[in-house]
Amino acid sequence: MAFQVPNERDDANTVQLEVTLPLDNPVAFVSTEPVPGWTIQVERSTLPKPLVSEDGEITEAVSKITWSGGSITPGSFQRFPVSVGPLPKTASLEFKAVQTYSNGEIVRWIDETPASGEEPEHPAPALKLLAAKKAVDTAATAAATAAVPKDIATTSDIDSAKTIAIIGIAVGALGLIVAIVALVRKPKPAS
Repeated sequence: MAFQVPNERDDANTVQLEVTLPLDNPVAFVSTEPVPGWTIQVERSTLPKPLVSEDGEITEAVSKITWSGGSITPGSFQRFPVSVGPLPKTASLEFKAVQTYSNGEIVRWIDETPASGEEPEHPAPALKLLAAKKAVDTAATAAATAAVPKDIATTSDIDSAKTIAIIGIAVGALGLIVAIVALVRKPKPAS
């Protein structure tokens, strides 16, 4: 996923973004993608309730990521990519964010959306999660498989075509040499 941060000021640059990850529904593994010009600081916290994974018990997780040192100019935006998983079994995740501007102004994107659905002035970024399907839709899989053309060239087909082309060029060149030699050695008419 990526946090897309627009600069909503005409007179200042965004110079820092701080995102807090939920610990009540934690994400077991989080990694950040480097963003040119930005420094990334990752904080970890102890979980209120450990997670169980294939690798064993997880007692701490990433709780905050801060990007700083870069600059988002007025009228621009920046994406901050993060790889997360596995996702917890919940309807949604909220990531409270704090945006800092070069003039010292701080905007807190931390307001929860009320049950009425009316968007608050500074809503916290949210990720809505859907339940995973229990079974694979075999009809859709069959349709997708049937849609793949049967005449797609494979790597071995391409290699074979290259070999045939090289042989054709060599035979053509040999024929040209024989023709030139035949013209040069053409017997001269007797006088």
